[in-house]
Amino acid sequence: MGSRSGGAAARMDPEAATELVRKGGTLLLLDVPQHTVFGIDTQVFSVGPKFKGIKMVPPGPHFVYYCSPSRHGNEFAPTVGFFLTTHTSEVIVRKWHAQEERLVTLSEEEEIRYSEAVKRFEFDDQLGPYNLDSFGDWKQLSSYLSPSVIERIEPIGGEITIAYETSWMDRAPQTDMEKRLMEQLREDKFAQNVSMQSERRGCYYTTIPASVKHKDISADELTLMNLDRTSLLESVLAKSYQGQEDLLLGELQFSFITFMMGQSLEAFMQWKALISLLLSCSEAPLHTRTNMFVKFIRVIYYQFKHGFLRTHESRSIEDKGNSLFLDEAWFSRDIFLYRLSKDFLSVILEAPVVDGDLLSRIQ
Repeated sequence: MGSRSGGAAARMDPEAATELVRKGGTLLLLDVPQHTVFGIDTQVFSVGPKFKGIKMVPPGPHFVYYCSPSRHGNEFAPTVGFFLTTHTSEVIVRKWHAQEERLVTLSEEEEIRYSEAVKRFEFDDQLGPYNLDSFGDWKQLSSYLSPSVIERIEPIGGEITIAYETSWMDRAPQTDMEKRLMEQLREDKFAQNVSMQSERRGCYYTTIPASVKHKDISADELTLMNLDRTSLLESVLAKSYQGQEDLLLGELQFSFITFMMGQSLEAFMQWKALISLLLSCSEAPLHTRTNMFVKFIRVIYYQFKHGFLRTHESRSIEDKGNSLFLDEAWFSRDIFLYRLSKDFLSVILEAPVVDGDLLSRIQ
């Protein structure tokens, strides 16, 4: 299989590599068509004729995503992605379903049989090593992505794909940039795969109100509350996250990963809603939730770093599947990030007293 970067295992001595194979997890993928674009975390490959999966997968949460080519290899199905949490020496088995063009689980008996074969190294030369050099990048993107966050949000069945997001297609984008994004997400893929559409529900994202609504306050007070959405943030944290800031940050990471790697339009809209809420707060970062905003700035720093880095690297493999990338246009005047970032930075930099950690994060 092809890859954008070399694997760390290529430089390891045989004993160290064997130990990693034994302790790391294995994702055994049977009958995946050649030329399928396959990704795990920040790593993307083009499937070769001998490909049977990935070994040396570190324990923890991971995002697996793929899009299969047409018979002639010039068109691709919508990206399908799912989260999984691996444990030490665990073997996870999936098999390609040719008619449905997706990976499916096997019976328990078959899974045990294949797992034992993996542990006897019968598939070892057909398994590509997880690139440990890039694992640090993934940990930065998934630092709040606990198994409980994933279980809370992921759809029934676990599969995330734009092909199940019909309800979003009729919603008008608010800016030219968002319109171009939506076109990029659904171009060619969606119309060609009507068979994938179903009654499946999407992810169980938290509903983020666009504005504060309150009957018992004056119009002036309501305007101020919508200019500074700290009270809305507190309400959302209390009602939807049991007051736990890290759960909200976990959802922010979940939505970014499924948007950027899984090509999900629904995920982009949730990421936008959460970013918009947090960047519209003035009181929270300066006084009531300073530590949360230190963590938030760190989260979006790595998200932007990942997006921009991929923009400037070779994209030959990802382009086959129409992957998304961040570029300077994301901060142009016609997209929400420009205005919100500008206003948020003004609030922090013009404040008479600012927490040192917060100030260091935004500079």
